[in-house]
Amino acid sequence: MGNIFAGSEIAELGIQIEKNGRDFYNTLLKQSKNQKAKEMFKYLADEEEKHIAVFQEILDKVHKYEPPESYPGEYFAYMSALASEYVFTQKDKGGEIAKNITSDKEAVDVGIGFEKDSILFFEGMKKVVHEHDHKIVDELIMQEQSHLRELSDFKKKLL
Repeated sequence: MGNIFAGSEIAELGIQIEKNGRDFYNTLLKQSKNQKAKEMFKYLADEEEKHIAVFQEILDKVHKYEPPESYPGEYFAYMSALASEYVFTQKDKGGEIAKNITSDKEAVDVGIGFEKDSILFFEGMKKVVHEHDHKIVDELIMQEQSHLRELSDFKKKLL
């Protein structure tokens, strides 16, 4: 089996990452006492929700890739092992991580780190998808870059 993935799998991972991001920011929203931070976390949670819808649209447009397998489930087990290295691809991790954050500055720093990790994750995945799916991965990367810019701008306001 070659290391070729389809945009549909990348979009599915993007949906899980965005769900964790939404949960992360919603948990921070409940924890924060700073009104400006609350507004930012609410905005980002809402943006994550929009990105889930965008990624679902991407997923609906692409065909499902059915790779040749040596045994049933081999391909998706490999995808799961690859994705498990990135914490935001794991179900219910966003809220769990946010619960351990003790300040708005720490929350923004962690959020920036996750956005950077997402960009790196999708950049890496772009190397293993079919060339005709690069546009799909580029859309995922653009969404994450938008979050990174917004968090970076907000961090400057917090200091």
